[in-house]
Amino acid sequence: MQFDFTTLPPQDRYRLLTNFVGPRPIALVTTRSEAGHSNAAPMSFFNVFSQDPPIVILGIQTRADGNEKDTIVNIRRTQEFCVNMVDMEIAEAMILCGVNFARDVDEPAFAGLATEECRQIGARRLTRTPCAMECRVERIIDFPRRAIVLGEVVEMHVRDDCLDAQGRYVNPEVYQPIARLHADNYIVADRQFELKKPNAAAAWEADQLTPPKTQAG
Repeated sequence: MQFDFTTLPPQDRYRLLTNFVGPRPIALVTTRSEAGHSNAAPMSFFNVFSQDPPIVILGIQTRADGNEKDTIVNIRRTQEFCVNMVDMEIAEAMILCGVNFARDVDEPAFAGLATEECRQIGARRLTRTPCAMECRVERIIDFPRRAIVLGEVVEMHVRDDCLDAQGRYVNPEVYQPIARLHADNYIVADRQFELKKPNAAAAWEADQLTPPKTQAG
């Protein structure tokens, strides 16, 4: 089957893209409202794209009426946001934060999520998140119905039990993030396995002096 995205309606494009591009990690993004309370919004149009500089990207669509959502309104005003990763412990609370609340509602408090102040930005992070990334806006790319936000990570908080004893790698028995598949379907990373290049692959790397041998015929 072929689908011409130049003529396909946006909702059909969304359905196809989100059905096949996944699982997509969930960012529960916290920002500070103009009134001073916390806003939290789950986003599956999210990922990390660079370590130098350390850049994460959010894709934030407008509301059905064309008005901007609270998260992007707060991000534009403060130029800051915090990305909180989601595991099963806070999954149900994350879904609650996705309700289209009135602007004066403190979503983390409503969902029963404890928060604490970030260290470098003017927002609060979730206390029980496996990992929180404090971000400052690097740039915002605007489209008619979507804003693409590039955020530079300035500080990361990692829950102690999520790392190994050396503090280098995640403990896969503890850190099992959830991600979105399609519609209301999610997946949890509770079955992990290793895939490594074969030992012979070292000789095939482009920066090696000896080119790989090819089979004749």
